[in-house]
Amino acid sequence: MDTHESELLQKAQLLKPQLIKWRRDFHKHPELAFEEVRTSEMVAGFLKSLNFDVKQHVGGTGIVAFLRGDKPGKTIGLRADMDALPIQEQNTFDFHSINSGKSHACGHDAHTAMLMGAAQLLSTHRPKQGNIAFLFQPAEEISEGAKAMIEAGALNGIDVMAGLHINAGVDLGKVAFAGKVGCGSTDFFSLTVIGKGGHAAHPDLTVDSIAVTGQLITALQQFASRQMDPVEPFVLTIATIQGGSANNAIAPEVKMTGTVRTLNPELRETAPQRIEKIIQGVTLAFGADYDFQYTFSAPSIINDAQMTELAERTVDITMGTGHRIKSKPSLGGEDFSFYTEHLPSVFFVLGAGSDSIARHPNHHPKFTVDEDALPYGSALLAAIALNYLDTETSSL
Repeated sequence: MDTHESELLQKAQLLKPQLIKWRRDFHKHPELAFEEVRTSEMVAGFLKSLNFDVKQHVGGTGIVAFLRGDKPGKTIGLRADMDALPIQEQNTFDFHSINSGKSHACGHDAHTAMLMGAAQLLSTHRPKQGNIAFLFQPAEEISEGAKAMIEAGALNGIDVMAGLHINAGVDLGKVAFAGKVGCGSTDFFSLTVIGKGGHAAHPDLTVDSIAVTGQLITALQQFASRQMDPVEPFVLTIATIQGGSANNAIAPEVKMTGTVRTLNPELRETAPQRIEKIIQGVTLAFGADYDFQYTFSAPSIINDAQMTELAERTVDITMGTGHRIKSKPSLGGEDFSFYTEHLPSVFFVLGAGSDSIARHPNHHPKFTVDEDALPYGSALLAAIALNYLDTETSSL
């Protein structure tokens, strides 16, 4: 096992110029959710050149490709997301986005390039038994791509999944594992507080929707800080507020939107009812009405213990001791979580921050990564796949 891992990392380093070329091409030509036509065609063409079994248009612009072993056996899936964000890039390097208002500000260009690199490596390390599936997924940023691919049958015949996310906030050469819960659930709500408009000189003849909204925001934040267990992460954010049109008129209604994030599935399930109970109480107290809509989006990533142990061991052997670190779960959403609802899976963070780049958080208009991280990602994905199949074969 050690031999092919060492060889994979060495070969991945030799692939670095190609990995950088792919990543910069995708970075220069970002495409939004379900619009990844150019990206998908480029990926599919490459996979076909490796003589993989390639299925296109899976869940929209998604791709599922299979590298089949010499003998039948288990199948591990490796996933990369392809979509960009509706953010105007502020970087000025020569491969900055040429698509106005769109940029790869979350590293999906790197994810796609690294999984292509893993495919290249594995094409010359065909498993003796079992198969490897490569899932290139659209629309992660709107939490719809994984669901669309699953509904289209992308997981058919796959036994386990593995994926990663690049992060410039983690040092280059480090690989972070968060434990059982990899990230928080991310759900959304919209709320309209319905009052009664009128002249600002006669508030007694109105129901002031803005004043009611102020009370409601306070009540919701008190709910989050005083009715939730303080050791259980739970964040309720009011993100937008729209109300009023004149400085001498009381607004008839206020619209707001927000998110609810938690690591606890039970809290997630009960949150809509508990939030609406508060909305009911506050609006009733002040004579207002409301319209409340709540949308469950991406659940928490739940990492499988055996898959996590396999991935951690792979990092230690591939990169050496001292490269694997423990991290806290993030409350940021990641729709890889839908795969973890169906199959034993592991998801980890690949460090790509160094002094050679300006470090910015994901979704920042100047986000970028140290491209020295790309060979690590390709080698780790390939090694995890081979280790899983080796383990399954040896247990038969």
